[in-house]
Amino acid sequence: MTTVGQIEKRTQARVVALFRERLCYDYLGDKTDLDNRNIEETLLRSWLTRQGVSDTLINRALHELNKVATDTSKSLYDRNKEVYDLLRYGVKVQPGAGENRVTVWLIDWQHPENNHFAVAEEVTVKSADLANAAKAGTKRPDVVIYINGIALGVLELKRSTVSVAEGIRQNLDNQKKEFIQPFFSTMQWVMAGNDSEGLRYATIETPEKYYLRWVEDTGPYAREPNLLDRHLLQVCRKARLLELIHDFVVFDAGTKKLCRQNQYFGVKAAQGFIKRREGGIIWHTQGSGKSLTMVWLARWIRENREGSRVLIITDRTELDEQIEKVFKGVAEDIYRTKSGADLIAALNAAAPWLLCSLIHKF
Repeated sequence: MTTVGQIEKRTQARVVALFRERLCYDYLGDKTDLDNRNIEETLLRSWLTRQGVSDTLINRALHELNKVATDTSKSLYDRNKEVYDLLRYGVKVQPGAGENRVTVWLIDWQHPENNHFAVAEEVTVKSADLANAAKAGTKRPDVVIYINGIALGVLELKRSTVSVAEGIRQNLDNQKKEFIQPFFSTMQWVMAGNDSEGLRYATIETPEKYYLRWVEDTGPYAREPNLLDRHLLQVCRKARLLELIHDFVVFDAGTKKLCRQNQYFGVKAAQGFIKRREGGIIWHTQGSGKSLTMVWLARWIRENREGSRVLIITDRTELDEQIEKVFKGVAEDIYRTKSGADLIAALNAAAPWLLCSLIHKF
């Protein structure tokens, strides 16, 4: 009798226990025999009620969320982007005819502990492709992370002698149209791991070669002996996971991207300097993600420093063009100055908040 499945089950049981006991997530159980969805309405409705949201607003917010998440006429990328916008900026709903719209927040970003974090295992999901249902059957992600009843993370686990790449491919297969693609419309972090290689993470539709590894050599979990446990403790603690989703996700001209750890810690360090009104330098190598680091830092400045404006200065025309292209690719309206006089005029005006220029124009 083979023991392969038993070994992976032991890893899964340990990981679930880590979420429950050390990260203080609730346990939703083994969902093998259930018809599961990526939006558990009962949990979300219960959380919204505890926030003091009226039944009318809850019903309308849930209707809007479900409409966006289940719109199979759109690509997975477009559905996921619309869901992300509702998560990050809230759902704008109208209480009644002629009344002003109000925002219903599906996640309390400011107070991580006020949210309901939970995990479930063996989450069975039926194929959405009815024409090939007999062939496709069901898929069963090992561990799913729910925040306020919304599935935001998925984790495939392998025994230490099987490459993490197998778990990554499993995630990619699950996102195919003939399998359980609609389940991923809400998903933010897509992960695979084992004890020998640790955790690899990405987001929807990320090719295998672009899955990332988290590196954090300091902090409360840096000495954790098991590599997989260390990575999960570092990225899935409540405040960190919410921050990664809120501040370090970008939809870049058709490709959704997450941050690498160097981008995260670079932006975090810069935030401290900005709060103290100090300057500083982030040292980069070629290909280390400078442009997206600028995007995430600029967005943080706009949202957290009242009245702030950002000017990005480069020393070559091709870099100036690249900066403009990057920001417009992530739907940020950046103004590229045309001359020295134009730069002065733009700086003297109240808008735009985001500009780029060549240093020669000074």
